[in-house]
Amino acid sequence: MADQQLCNQERNSSLDQEDPEPPRIKEEQEELCTRQEGEQLVLKQESDNFMLTPAFAGSDHSEPEPESDHQLLSDNSHVAESQDQNEGRHGDPGSSRNTEPEPNEGCYKTRSPSTSVNKPNQSEVDCNSNIGKKLFKCDSCGKDLKCKSELNVHMRTHTGERPYICKACGKRFTIISALNRHIRIHRDEKPYSCNTCGKNFRSNLNEHLRIHTGEKPYSCDTCGKTFSFKCGICGKVFKFKSRLNVHLRTHTGEKPYCCDTCGKRFSQSSSLNTHLRLHTEERPYSCKTCGKSFRRSYGLIVHRRSHTGEKPHSCKICGKDFPFGSNLEIHMRTHTGEKPYLCRICGKQFSQLSIMKNHTRTHTGEKPYSCKTCGDEFRRSHALKIHMTVHTGEKPYPCKICGKDFRVRGHLKLHMRRIHTGEKPYLCKTCGKRFSDISALKRHMILHTGEKPYSCKICGKGFRLNSGLLVHTRTHTGEKPYSCKTCGKDFPFGRELRVHMRTHTGDKPYLCQICGKTFNQKSELKNHARIHTGEKPYCCTTCGKRFSQLSSLNVHMRLHTGEKPYSCETCGKVFRVSGHLTIHKRRAHTGEKPYPCKICGKRYFDASHLLLCVCN
Repeated sequence: MADQQLCNQERNSSLDQEDPEPPRIKEEQEELCTRQEGEQLVLKQESDNFMLTPAFAGSDHSEPEPESDHQLLSDNSHVAESQDQNEGRHGDPGSSRNTEPEPNEGCYKTRSPSTSVNKPNQSEVDCNSNIGKKLFKCDSCGKDLKCKSELNVHMRTHTGERPYICKACGKRFTIISALNRHIRIHRDEKPYSCNTCGKNFRSNLNEHLRIHTGEKPYSCDTCGKTFSFKCGICGKVFKFKSRLNVHLRTHTGEKPYCCDTCGKRFSQSSSLNTHLRLHTEERPYSCKTCGKSFRRSYGLIVHRRSHTGEKPHSCKICGKDFPFGSNLEIHMRTHTGEKPYLCRICGKQFSQLSIMKNHTRTHTGEKPYSCKTCGDEFRRSHALKIHMTVHTGEKPYPCKICGKDFRVRGHLKLHMRRIHTGEKPYLCKTCGKRFSDISALKRHMILHTGEKPYSCKICGKGFRLNSGLLVHTRTHTGEKPYSCKTCGKDFPFGRELRVHMRTHTGDKPYLCQICGKTFNQKSELKNHARIHTGEKPYCCTTCGKRFSQLSSLNVHMRLHTGEKPYSCETCGKVFRVSGHLTIHKRRAHTGEKPYPCKICGKRYFDASHLLLCVCN
């Protein structure tokens, strides 16, 4: 219970603008150079004397267990002595107490002179010899460091290693001085006092004094503007310490604000407030032009520019304009090829953080966005937004040429390319064929590779496309969830129902540019076009005969294989073609003659016999 209170106290203190102290990497570089490399020997020699345990140390050593939290704090804090004395040497200007009170011998252990003095002196010599030189380069980001100990600490920003552990609450730190300052939270020590206002601090009194002095020691290299606070890890500058505190959480990973509804955590209270509107459905920001409302003010600002058309940020390479600088920054990566966001699971890199997050969910299976109407779940909020139009019937994207409406902007773009402009911007580098959308190109590429990554778990048949597997699976299950409201016919897929509806409406949206004939399916138009071009792209590998349609090739192949997959349920006779089975049933069993001659009235079993009627 005491530990929990201590942790709560620490969390609360992180919200204070004065108390949370960033890791002072820059201020401690000199100290690191003179002490860090010798520190490991000291830690090794004193491992039986204090409870600070680097993450790589074994936990099975015969180390005495502390009898109480008081002992944990005492053992933890004795390593702070040399650091606190260092802070005393550097001094906090204006401080009435530059060093901590003399520790009790029961709480601290001093380091032996041989280890705590001699080794750091050697490190200091090494580091001082490199003043003005940058000999140690980080292989990950290319940053130059003055000495090896600085490089070792810097590498932890890439590896995430935090070898220093607080035994009281379990919190971990990258550098020992950060742990020393943290220990003061448990001990409730604030040894540094401001002479101006009397306020006490655990560390970093210098930063507080700038409130009184107005000092702004950090300046922008580009514009020369001065700032009061600087991040010791990445060098970013801030006007206010509260903003620095929030920024530091990007390095520490701390997320102190928790959503009570779903448990998601956030580094800023403003981010939590925005997130809560997902649950409450509150949209406090409304557009005065069209009335559309938004959860975030930023969303409203972006939306307004759809009315004004304002795009103040231009790409100097291609001239494209953007409404926001952040949009331009992301766009520039298309020119530079930069992909700074790495998936830690598969190693794939991405140009945008949001794309990387969405990709990560393909590994985790997480689908945080759910439809409140039907319960369907989605990985992306955009996918949910598109799905909702299925329920609302909304189609906000109209075609300006033919007036057809679409639920998704991408569908409108494809419609424009396929029906009106004929644009095919995606090229197959293997055969030179062009496509109107990238998904069609990806499907086509599988023809060249021969890959069939989707296999049926029932019969083992492989498919190039997932959609092909879905269609095939329903041949096993017999599922037909889509029904025609006009005639009641059922279909396994919505697109088949849409094509079928054209038989009732008479809609034939696909036009042959050569003869003007119209068709209700694009595949029918493609097959028809080969009559004009004479193209026969499907070849029999056995005899070399060519066909204009894939279905014709499939029927032909049965001549070689002897396969007759269609059997009569009445007499058991088998046929190669389904049409032959239909004609057989009419002739031998039902007597149905659905094709009448309009001149003499005579009826026939099939259309081919009708064409042979003497009246014609």
